[in-house]
Amino acid sequence: MDTSKRLPFAQSLLGQVMLVVAIGLFLGQAISAILLYQAAEQRRETAVVNAIAFRLVAMEEREERIERRMERRDELRGDRTRNRGGNLLGPPRRSGDSDNEREIRRFGLERSDEFQLQTNEQRDAELEESIATVLGEQLFEFEQIIVTKRLAGQDRFVVERAKTRPRLRQPGWQKRQIFVVGVQLPDAQGWRIVRLPEPLRPSAFARPVIIQTLMTFFILFGLLYLVLRRITRPLAHLTTRVDAFALNPDKAVALDPSGPRDIRQLMAAHNAMEARIAAMLDEKDVMLGAIGHDLKTPLAALRVRIESVSDDRQRARMAESIEDITNTLDDILSLARIGRTSTEPERANLTALSEAVVDEFDDLGEPVELVEASRIVARVHVTWVKRALRNLISNAVRYGQNARISLTEEGGDAVIAIEDNGPGIPDDQIAAMLEPFARGEASRNRATGGAGLGLTLARAIAEQHGGMLKLSNLEVGGLRAELRFPLAGIEASA
Repeated sequence: MDTSKRLPFAQSLLGQVMLVVAIGLFLGQAISAILLYQAAEQRRETAVVNAIAFRLVAMEEREERIERRMERRDELRGDRTRNRGGNLLGPPRRSGDSDNEREIRRFGLERSDEFQLQTNEQRDAELEESIATVLGEQLFEFEQIIVTKRLAGQDRFVVERAKTRPRLRQPGWQKRQIFVVGVQLPDAQGWRIVRLPEPLRPSAFARPVIIQTLMTFFILFGLLYLVLRRITRPLAHLTTRVDAFALNPDKAVALDPSGPRDIRQLMAAHNAMEARIAAMLDEKDVMLGAIGHDLKTPLAALRVRIESVSDDRQRARMAESIEDITNTLDDILSLARIGRTSTEPERANLTALSEAVVDEFDDLGEPVELVEASRIVARVHVTWVKRALRNLISNAVRYGQNARISLTEEGGDAVIAIEDNGPGIPDDQIAAMLEPFARGEASRNRATGGAGLGLTLARAIAEQHGGMLKLSNLEVGGLRAELRFPLAGIEASA
């Protein structure tokens, strides 16, 4: 299927520019969204690294503070015990974790003698390197770092804390991913283990990008549309005027220049060109009229003079030559006048028009028949259309011994087809046969084909009506000539 039929807007200058801008803006916003997403991911990773490093460093400082506080409390207990004469060790402690360990666990940290990965867990080397770099900048001493991710519901430490802390038991907390970081301290001090929930990706990340894209689209598209309309509207008027001038070159109408300076200059140049072409066509008509008058007058005089020739055979040959010259001159003048007629197209029944031409040839005993005819009404120059039909039918009878005419409507066009049983035209010579004075037979004898202006006249008449003449060879032999007249904007009925 033709793209212009599917996307007519995309075929115009305005549509193509707007489409290119839309694609470019879409790609730009897509790249921007990717960069923003990458920056957000980098910020998430940086936040995770900093949070873990902060907890580890704070954990060490907190342990030192707790140790000092416990030492001072033990000293105070010892003093009170000595004053009372009691046990130097004071009241017995509860079994289980020490005060230090309970204090550390309260902050979500863990101290252990070992750290082991669970089954199928993988280490995150990139995060390990990033955390090691930050800890090194803080002068935090360690032997090695192990970083992994696991589900909160599969971590013993988190499950135990969730039993005593209701705020941790939110819906779906067991499936929440957490980072588990183990840091081995030097001098056999064991492991420090930190757990951190994986930061959630913002669910509304795409919303700002979409809003930004829509705002840019509306603002940029609005401005571009106004600017391009200021450019394309005068171009559309110029295109319409050029089409109209091509069909009626005798009606030069000056356009009012509008739009940007370049477009105004183009329209002014077109107005000047139309005026020059119209003047040249007027001069051509005057010249051709003078040539026709100056040639036909002596030809008529010669026609009278040959009557005095006593030899009947020579007199007939002279008369035939004069008739050939007169007919060729008529064809040339007709070709020159096409498109310069002062009469408007009239509403005509193409079926009746075709039947009238067929009857003319039938009266002359020529093998011409109308095999198919749909009733089609159109606005045409009846005289010129009849002239085109006569030329095509004459060629079919002359070269193909018969002519079959059909009238149909196809794709919004009225199609008058003339077929014959002749030898056809070689495919590589079809285009050349439409040119003036081109013939398949070398002589200029009217009996064998004339001057070679018949097809040229038919093509010019079709083009005058916005249509075309198409020649093609039939598969079974013979030639098919199609006169196509567009029905868009004119009345038609089946």
